Amino acid sequence: MKQEIIISGFGGQGVLSMGKILAYAALMEGKEVSWMPAYGPEQRGGTANVTVIISSTPISSPILSSYDTAILLNQPSVDKFQPKVKEGGTLLFDGFGILDKPTRADIHSFQVAAMETAAELSMMKCFNMFVLGAFLKLHPIVKIESVMKALRKSLPERHHHLLPLNEQAILKGMEIVKPA
Repeated sequence: MKQEIIISGFGGQGVLSMGKILAYAALMEGKEVSWMPAYGPEQRGGTANVTVIISSTPISSPILSSYDTAILLNQPSVDKFQPKVKEGGTLLFDGFGILDKPTRADIHSFQVAAMETAAELSMMKCFNMFVLGAFLKLHPIVKIESVMKALRKSLPERHHHLLPLNEQAILKGMEIVKPA
């Protein structure tokens, strides 16, 4: 098993955190993991991305030119990374703020209404967990229990009261993902 993932969006959307939590959950399950963030000085508001590789065998390099899965949360990310999804791969996107929807016919595209659902449920701080839930529905490469343990370890203790909301967001994200 090997999954090469790019997660990309605006700084502040929880892109790097989502990748970190996914990587940490995989580590807890004894998998091989690579987590490589990339962002500029405009971290909040500029485009940020993270490459996560999860494998059952050793990972030779964290540098990738194509991906099994792309999780794209803004138009610049769709423009940049849609061409880099491997044929037969998965592209997951939140339609909020994306004017030109993914168009490739040789990949599997899915939409999750994460921003809309987060706003409706007054759970904006959990936006990235709706997206992570959608991804885990499509590719259950780690258990939700491991994700929750990773959240508990990575969130500062002052935010632990948000853990039930994050779990709720993950489960809701699994429900609202649909083919694009």
